Amino acid sequence: MFEHNYCMVMTTFTDESTGKKIIDSLLEKRLAACIQVQEVLSYYHWKDESCCDREKLVLIKTNKRLYPEVEADIIANHDYETPEIVQLPITNGSNGYLSWIDAECK
Repeated sequence: MFEHNYCMVMTTFTDESTGKKIIDSLLEKRLAACIQVQEVLSYYHWKDESCCDREKLVLIKTNKRLYPEVEADIIANHDYETPEIVQLPITNGSNGYLSWIDAECK
């Protein structure tokens, strides 16, 4: 039976150096097995204003038990006042891929 030991953590950034710092830190500390980055347009409310920004969406594949460390590392390296940090469970996946996540994360 598959156990829900894996998750994907999402965050965003606009500044390339901030994004590189977050990604490099997570990989160096082995808090993530894989990190993907996509360009997105983000529409949101912030301080009573409607905003639209070009951002990079970061998809971080990791072990669920590492989430507190992933969150703390993102906060420590991010330049946003309130960065998006959202954990999504991986409810199923190929055994090979999930085993690879286990091997790559501390």
